[in-house]
Amino acid sequence: MPGGSYEEYGDSIGADSEAYRKIIPNIARVIAACRELKIPIFYTQQVREASGLDLYTRLHRIIPNRRAEFLKIPSCVRGTWDAEILDELRPAEGDHVVVKRRDSSFQDTELDPWLRSAYVDTLIITGVDTGICVDNTLMDGFNLGYDIILVEDATASSWPELSKATLIKVKGSYGWVLKTDKLIKMLHTYKSRGGAFKFPI
Repeated sequence: MPGGSYEEYGDSIGADSEAYRKIIPNIARVIAACRELKIPIFYTQQVREASGLDLYTRLHRIIPNRRAEFLKIPSCVRGTWDAEILDELRPAEGDHVVVKRRDSSFQDTELDPWLRSAYVDTLIITGVDTGICVDNTLMDGFNLGYDIILVEDATASSWPELSKATLIKVKGSYGWVLKTDKLIKMLHTYKSRGGAFKFPI
């Protein structure tokens, strides 16, 4: 998403676009470290159809008030700027892009079989929105048997209270919550130890 348009879009739905933009450098650092260490990278890309065929309102009659307001604004429509991956985070050759239509990146997508084909057992999760798409994805991943690492300063939310709840939930029940610096240090230690996560990290 180009910066100016992204900010305009975020403001129009009441999202904190500044909070979203602040995490871009840390996501880029995580991606760079994974590329350096030959860790597979999977992007998820939210895409919707211009016809509205896949809108939540086609499936649900009960919509929370804030989401109902959001659904009045077309978003992530195939072929438009807001369905594109940020210029600063463009996939490279060899990266994988999973198109999703629901909050969870696992729902009705190729993500699980692709991860298993790549022998992935641990998910390092970044992105937005912490309390919605990130939360749904990490819980589905955990329940499918993946270990979970949520990168605290590489995820953001328009709802600080939901973001805080997700961080507490992951720490207590689902995996690790690490900041970018500690994660990158851990990944290099992981490589030096022959590919095994060990305590202390």
